[in-house]
Amino acid sequence: MKYLIVGLGNIGPEYELTRHNVGFLTLDRLADKLGAEWKSDRLAFVAHGKYRGRQIHMIKPTTFMNLSGKAVNYWMKELNIPKENIMVIVDDVALPFGKLRMRGKGSSAGHNGLKNIEAMCGGQDYPRLRFGIGDNFPKGKQVEYVLGRWTQQEIDELPVFMDKAIDMCLSFCTIGINMTMTQFND
Repeated sequence: MKYLIVGLGNIGPEYELTRHNVGFLTLDRLADKLGAEWKSDRLAFVAHGKYRGRQIHMIKPTTFMNLSGKAVNYWMKELNIPKENIMVIVDDVALPFGKLRMRGKGSSAGHNGLKNIEAMCGGQDYPRLRFGIGDNFPKGKQVEYVLGRWTQQEIDELPVFMDKAIDMCLSFCTIGINMTMTQFND
């Protein structure tokens, strides 16, 4: 069985430690856990690993957030992975910091990366893991908050939440989305 785990984010050092890049940060940690190395390839940084007999393919799109669907669509086809075996890790301001919620499908909720994946991959019926980054910003300052750097307290707490996100992704790959949602979603 093959799976594609997608971490959403933006490339470049100015975005590296921003809230919007929590998908990239989580995938870096997953790749380390699986002993996988990143290589620059078409439209993405790509890494491959194995977990309990499953082939785990990971991508961090290099297309910037708003064009993430281009990379997801390419690698889904290139690796011949069905949409139901894809997991997209995405930041979410509607969830409190550290809250994780897995869904089998759903709307983009205004997230431009998810909107583009919907457009390029044919709809909303693909699994995603929403990673709460909180909404601690004044009215009209969402962009600055999302593209802003983590606070020191968030940095200190982040590894625990990223490890839970990794456990959820690996569970998705082994026992499926329904059992994983039952086990992990609050």
